[in-house]
Amino acid sequence: MESVLLPKQPHPVVSYLRVGRLLYFSLILFIIESWVYGVQLMEAWNNASVYIVAIWAWCFLFSFIHIYLVIMDGWSRYQNYKRAKDQFFIHGFRPRIADIYIVSKCQRMAAETAAEELGIKEEVKAYYKSCGVKWYHYIPYFMVKEPLFMFKKDFWSRTFLEKNYTPKFDFQNMPQATV
Repeated sequence: MESVLLPKQPHPVVSYLRVGRLLYFSLILFIIESWVYGVQLMEAWNNASVYIVAIWAWCFLFSFIHIYLVIMDGWSRYQNYKRAKDQFFIHGFRPRIADIYIVSKCQRMAAETAAEELGIKEEVKAYYKSCGVKWYHYIPYFMVKEPLFMFKKDFWSRTFLEKNYTPKFDFQNMPQATV
């Protein structure tokens, strides 16, 4: 492979946070929500009927479980980012590669972050726009097409249990442009 001058590469932690920035914002909200529901649950436990306790317990469990789901989703999107970065680096921009990550806002953000770090973000964004993707398309397309998505193994493995991906390249130690 010929020598390529890459844009300055951020630290992997910065990339990890950039890839999942929407997820980590929601993580903060779920932590706050869990705390509020926990306080309400304790108050109800001491002073309210069983029905009120059950309602607050359900609310608390719902938000508390989402903390872990968001963390796992962020991990999976980082694996997508590492894979997309390798694929874009090897092949350059290819619609076929971008299509792999078009399914959800978080996957598109992973691909766009990888593309930005390789200097091809505008091509990826233009392709997604040409496919009809809008900035407000947050709900993954498969959720709209398949309402019973939660009962599919692929949903759980691709959303929360993506296998660890080891990058093929050490981008930190490649020649980088100083801009």
